[in-house]
Amino acid sequence: MPRPVVGLSGRRPVRQTSESTGPDPRAPSLRLDQELTWSWGHRPRSEAMAPPPPLAASTPLLHGEFGSYPDPSLRLALTLTPQALHIQKLRPKPEARPRGGLVLLTEVSGCCTLRSCNPSDSAAYFCIYTYPRGRRKGRRKATHTFQADGAATYEENRAEAQRWATALTCLLRGLPLPGDGEITSRLLPRPPRLLLLVNPFGGRGLAWQWCKNHVLPMISEAGLSFNLIQTERQNHARELVQGLSLSEWDGIVTLSGDGLLYEVLNGLLDRPDWEEAVKTPVGILPCGSGNALAGAVNQHGGFKPALGIDLLLNCSLLLCRGGSHPLDLLSVTLASGSRCFSFLSVAWGFVSDVDIQSERFRALGSARFTLCTVLGLATLHTYRGRLSYLPATVEPASPTPAHGLPRAKSELTLAPAPAPPVAHSPLHRSVSDLPLPLPQPAMMSPGSPEPLPSLSLNGGGPELAGDWGGAGDAPLSPDPLVPSSPGSPKAALLSPIIEGAPETPASSEFLPPTPDGDPVAVSPGGPLDHLLPPLGTPLPPGWVTLEGDFVLMLAISPSHLGADLVAAPHARFDDGLVHLCWVRGGISRTALLRLFLAMEHGSHFSLGCPQLCYAPARAFRLEPLTPRGVLTVDGEQVEYGPLQAQVHPGLGTLLTGPPGHSVREP
Repeated sequence: MPRPVVGLSGRRPVRQTSESTGPDPRAPSLRLDQELTWSWGHRPRSEAMAPPPPLAASTPLLHGEFGSYPDPSLRLALTLTPQALHIQKLRPKPEARPRGGLVLLTEVSGCCTLRSCNPSDSAAYFCIYTYPRGRRKGRRKATHTFQADGAATYEENRAEAQRWATALTCLLRGLPLPGDGEITSRLLPRPPRLLLLVNPFGGRGLAWQWCKNHVLPMISEAGLSFNLIQTERQNHARELVQGLSLSEWDGIVTLSGDGLLYEVLNGLLDRPDWEEAVKTPVGILPCGSGNALAGAVNQHGGFKPALGIDLLLNCSLLLCRGGSHPLDLLSVTLASGSRCFSFLSVAWGFVSDVDIQSERFRALGSARFTLCTVLGLATLHTYRGRLSYLPATVEPASPTPAHGLPRAKSELTLAPAPAPPVAHSPLHRSVSDLPLPLPQPAMMSPGSPEPLPSLSLNGGGPELAGDWGGAGDAPLSPDPLVPSSPGSPKAALLSPIIEGAPETPASSEFLPPTPDGDPVAVSPGGPLDHLLPPLGTPLPPGWVTLEGDFVLMLAISPSHLGADLVAAPHARFDDGLVHLCWVRGGISRTALLRLFLAMEHGSHFSLGCPQLCYAPARAFRLEPLTPRGVLTVDGEQVEYGPLQAQVHPGLGTLLTGPPGHSVREP
C-alpha cells in the first residue's frame, strides 16, 4: 500500500566553494545506499516492470513539507519533477521563489540519507549534492540538506527520507519509477565498479590534483565504487587492461588527455577475447592538454562549451548520472602493415605538425596548441599527396564478413606474472573503496606530492568528525538506503590487477621507433577491414581519388578536434562515418587563421572558403608523396608513409551520460 505524502522538513545549508574537497561539513560524506542505482546495464533486483508512459517535464512526482537543517524552524515545501527539485519557503516568511529554489537535476551529482547522532532525535535527513553555475559561469558546489520530521517515529521519517532519495536517484540514473507502486530502495541496483586510470603528469601536471580535489569527491557523492591507479610510463594503461578480469568492472575511466584512452582501447583490442573486451564501457574525464573527446561528450550532454575545471566538472556530472553510447572506431593500417585503432582522428599536414611540435611546450597546457598554430602559420607548408575515399553513400560490391581473431574460451583472469624488472615497477593502487588483495604499502604511489588520502567513500566515507566544522562530534551520520549484506558483490574480493603480457610476439606489437625514438604501440587484434584491399594494390570501383597539394588532411570521427574546436559539427559517436576535411594548397595565412577561429563555433564550413573541402566516408587511403612529414593517430605520431583506414560502426562503448539539447555559443 503506497505511503501517503508526509509533510517533511529539510534544511538547506548551502556551502559554495571554489574547490570540491569533499562532502559538505554539515552534510557528511556520501555513503548513499550500498545498492545505488546505475544505468549501465544493471537490472534492478525487483521484479521487471513495464516502463511507465513518458512524463511531462513539469509533472509533480513527489510533494511534501520539510524542515531546513540545521534550522528546522525554516519550513520548506519541496516538489520533485522529472527535471528539477522545486523549493518553496513556507515559514517564517513565505517565498514562492526563494534564491536557489530551483535545483536542476542536470546539476546534481547524487544524494544520500542521514540520521542524527542524537538518539532522541526522531527526524531523518537527506541531502543533495549540486554543482550550479555561479555568476561568473563557473560551477561551485552546493549542498542541500532537508529534515524529515513529519511523523512521530524515526522509522516513519526514515522511510519518507529514503523514498525521496530513491526517487531522486532513479531520475538521475534514468531508471523508471513505478506508476502506482511504492517507491522503495528495491528499485536500485548495486553501484557500478569503475577502474580509474590517471596520468599524474597530464596537462600541466595538474591531473592528480584535479582528480583528488574534484573527481573523487563527486563520484563518491554519486555512490560509485572505484579503484584508482596512477600510470607510470607510456603504454602502461595498455598493459593494465590486457590483464584485467573485465567481468568485475563496469567501466574504465581515464583521467588525462586523449592519449590515455587511446592506450586503453588498443589494449582491449590486443586481448585474445577482444570481441567481448571492446564492449567494456570506457569514459574520459579531461585532465590533459588535448581534450577533444571530452568536448564532444560535453556537447552531447547539452552543456555549453567549456574548458579546464568547468569541462572536467561537466563531464564528471555526466559520468555520475550514467548512460553509455556506441562508439565508432577507426581501424588504421600503416605502411608496415601494422594496425592501430582510433577513436578520434588521423591527421597529416598542418594539424599533425602543430600537434607534435607543441609537445615541447607541454608545460603551457592547452595554450601550447595556440602558440604552435601561430608558429605554423608563419612557416606554412604544403604537402603533395593522394587522397582516396569510399563515399558514405556507396555500398561495397561484395563485402566480406568481418571474422575476427579466435575468442578465448572464457574471460581471462590472468595469473600473476613473475616479478617484473626494475624498469617495470609494480602497480600502485592510489585510492580505492573496493576490497582488493593488496599489501598496505601499495596504497602509497611513488612520485605523489603527499600521502594519498584514504577515500573509502562508498561504504565508509571520510570520518564525519573530520568533516564536521563545528564544535564536538558530527551531528549527522550516513544512513544507507539498503545496508549491504555479507554476500553482496561489494563484499567480494576482486581479482588482482596485473600487467598482462600480450599473446603475440613483441616484434609485432610496436612500430619502428618514431623520429623521437619512442615506439608507437599498434593493435594486432580487432575485426577485419572488409572494405580495404591491401596497401599498394588498386582500389575497387566506387572510390574517389584526389591528387594535389594539401595544407592539411584531417579524418575525424567525433565532432571535436579539441575541447573548443568543432571540426565536424554534425558528427555523432555512432554515425558510422569518418569525416574527411582537407585544405588545398593556395590558401592564405589569413584565410587559414579565419578557418580555425570559426572552428571554435563549428561555423568554418559557412565561410565559403574554396580551398576547404569535406566528404563523409566509410573508408579512406592517404598516400603522402612528399618525402618528409608527420602523421598522427589520435594525437600520437606514427610512422610516415601510406596508410588506410576503415570505420567499424559501434565497435566500442563510450560512457557519455544522458543526452541533452546541444547548446552552442552564438
